[in-house]
Amino acid sequence: MNLLHASWLPFRLHNGDQEWRSLMAITDPDIVDFALPRADFQGAAYQLVIGILQTAFAPEDEDQWHQYYAKPPTNDELKLAFNTIEHAFELTGDGPLFMQDHEPLSQQEMSPISGLLIDAPGANGIKNNTDFFVKRGIGEVMSPAMAALALFTLQINAPSGGSGHRVGLRGGGPLTTLVMPSDEQSSLWHKLWLNVINRDTWRCNVEPNFHDGSVFPWLAPTIESSKKGSEIYPSTEVIHPLHMYWAMPRRIRLVIDDEPTQCLISGEHCEQSVRHYRTKNYGNNYVGNWDQHPFTPYKWNPKKPHEDHLSQKGQPGGISYKIWDVLTLSSDGNGHVCARVVDHYNDVAKGKWHEQPQLWVFGYDMDNMKPRGWYSTMMPLFDVEPENHDDIIYVTKELQELANNALYQTRSQIKAAWFDKPSDAKGDTSFIDLDFWQQTEATFYLTVSHVAHNLNQQQPALTSEQAKHWRNTIQSVSTQLFDNYALDDLGNIRSMAKRMDARGKLMGWLCGSKNIKAFNNDHNLIVGKDKKHAK
Repeated sequence: MNLLHASWLPFRLHNGDQEWRSLMAITDPDIVDFALPRADFQGAAYQLVIGILQTAFAPEDEDQWHQYYAKPPTNDELKLAFNTIEHAFELTGDGPLFMQDHEPLSQQEMSPISGLLIDAPGANGIKNNTDFFVKRGIGEVMSPAMAALALFTLQINAPSGGSGHRVGLRGGGPLTTLVMPSDEQSSLWHKLWLNVINRDTWRCNVEPNFHDGSVFPWLAPTIESSKKGSEIYPSTEVIHPLHMYWAMPRRIRLVIDDEPTQCLISGEHCEQSVRHYRTKNYGNNYVGNWDQHPFTPYKWNPKKPHEDHLSQKGQPGGISYKIWDVLTLSSDGNGHVCARVVDHYNDVAKGKWHEQPQLWVFGYDMDNMKPRGWYSTMMPLFDVEPENHDDIIYVTKELQELANNALYQTRSQIKAAWFDKPSDAKGDTSFIDLDFWQQTEATFYLTVSHVAHNLNQQQPALTSEQAKHWRNTIQSVSTQLFDNYALDDLGNIRSMAKRMDARGKLMGWLCGSKNIKAFNNDHNLIVGKDKKHAK
């Protein structure tokens, strides 16, 4: 089964129908999306196919990028490109196999195929009957197609997995950010092509070798990492930059049987079944600063730029606008860089057509090897002139700072209303945070859109009225949250007095704090680089 030629992926059509076709279908204008049965598989399918296009069909320059965006390649063009790498995408057979160890691992014990699913309960969970929310048996048997996606999903997201079971190149459970058209009914080709980087922008002068393992690591013996000195760094000569799309930290071989079955993931009947896999520890060990990964933003301490840069991870509470600037813009001075596909849009692709793309952000929230949740959200992207990037980041951080301070005060006073000793109170109050971020999100993005427009027009970042609208939203939402959570019942006289005292303190901060007054004072309004240079 060759993943470039077999009809192994489900696609969604404009009319809502679903068809199983080969990758050649990605240029069909009637196809609008993949139709995978799991959210993590859906995200993995995008990363897989974008990686294939970047590896075998990257445009030469900006002009060719726009040419193929306007008119997708013909099937013959795509097939010719795919033929150069088809040998690396065999899922079954005797030779090198897609995303699987170069050795057969025949001496290793077999493990249930469900172990490839990041959210599947582990052995202890099954033994102790603690698989309350994600039940055992969710993937006891898979089709080769779903097993391939499970394998790829694990390799690109690999969390810590015990002694010698290496994490992914981006660290365990990285966030992925892809540029998407604003219209969900846009063709799948447009959704994919927005994330393919032209070769001029990639700036890689080394021609890839598609046979020696420098791009596809499964074509060569694994660099076993049981001893020091086996680490794989970004600057090493044994890998090509395209290797980042195909990094393979885990040593795995699928066990595929010629036994018809019904896949428990897709529900489809298939002629072959996958119930087990073999694995061995001490696979490829990726270390160092891989902060040029095309799909993921990175952060570091700007005062210590030579320390390792860390990929942005999913966190409890979800993905909110408090990290919007980190996900969409790069700034060495602030210690963060957005994904290369986003930089490519910012530098090359934006402003060249009528659409206003958005950012799709998704990934697992991992606690070491345990998934706490899966997040997926859309964020707006704004056209910002390159010379204004630092200014919009500066202004955005001030907006976020006001929101963070207001949320802290709101949460603190709600706890003061609830408890006699709020500092000793235990329990999860993240629902307050989530409510706050959701209710202020629309106004935040409206305000940032004003900032982008104003800076592009060489005007102050925010007018007095625009700044006032943001301040009023913060005040209104904070007050509303306190009243909803702390004054939802009358209680007795003593408890009401305590709650009204807490409300008074919150109102005092919302109306008279230093942070709020900065928005009230015309001389201290956020004015982008004018204010920054005045400091």
